[in-house]
Amino acid sequence: MNAKRLFLIIGLTLIVVLGINQISTTRHGLPASTSASLSTPLASEPPTRVTHTAGRLESAQTAPSDKPGAASTIKQINEDGSETVEDTSGDNGNHNALLAAVASTAAAATTSTATPWIEGTHYTRLVPAQPTSVAAGQVEVLEFFWYACPHCYAIDAQVESWLKSKPSYISFTRVPVLWNEGHRSLARLFYALDSMGKLEQLHSDIFKSIHVSGNMLVAKDASDALGSEQIQTQFVKKFGISESDFKTAYHSFSVETNMQKADQLVQRYRIAGVPTFVVNGKFVADVGTAQSPERLLALVNDLATGEHKH
Repeated sequence: MNAKRLFLIIGLTLIVVLGINQISTTRHGLPASTSASLSTPLASEPPTRVTHTAGRLESAQTAPSDKPGAASTIKQINEDGSETVEDTSGDNGNHNALLAAVASTAAAATTSTATPWIEGTHYTRLVPAQPTSVAAGQVEVLEFFWYACPHCYAIDAQVESWLKSKPSYISFTRVPVLWNEGHRSLARLFYALDSMGKLEQLHSDIFKSIHVSGNMLVAKDASDALGSEQIQTQFVKKFGISESDFKTAYHSFSVETNMQKADQLVQRYRIAGVPTFVVNGKFVADVGTAQSPERLLALVNDLATGEHKH
């Protein structure tokens, strides 16, 4: 519930409260214009006794009853000198009940609009914020990952589903980590296929090869870059990709440039675990902080939405 709607509800409720007070006043034979004088006093104040004499209203204080919820009274002096005493306890109950309803509505509205995400618990704010490389009006979301990471594999299907429904203003980019030679070999495979326009086709198959088939796509000795290249070449050939075209892309200038940029991003954001998401150069979160893969993507979506509104 937004603030405008909350104020409208409170305003309408207060109108009802004032209307009941006015009806109560008229019922006791007093002009509606004097209803303010008859409104129920605060609990800390003694109740007010109002007398009507020769067309004048006079107020006097009477001692409060020592019984909880005791009724307040109105004494009217008639022209013949007789007195009429009336109980007003019903007004007091209605008045307090409606005020309680206003307070309850306000509290419920405040709770419903509260964000479920806590800075420092579910995500970390970067200070200072880092520059992004997206167009104006776009919100950058980076996913740092590693093909051999089981957690990256576990969340990837949900990421793919999220990509189909995410807001158009979110610009999403995967960034492979390059911590050692084994990471670098898989990062080179990623950027080589990307430069060939084949990444979308083979992205999920790379994950499945490693985590389902047990083919790690790198040499047993991770420092053996040539051995890793040969293993990866045999893998892509199964999908109809030319060996020569793949090798050309594998060693291209664009792939080298992209790997350097990825390495700079990993260092800039001090990525120490994967998968890690960075939203608009300002917020960092992972499965651990968000508490589940589903919550992580919901958090990323909410943070990106907040950035877009600003």
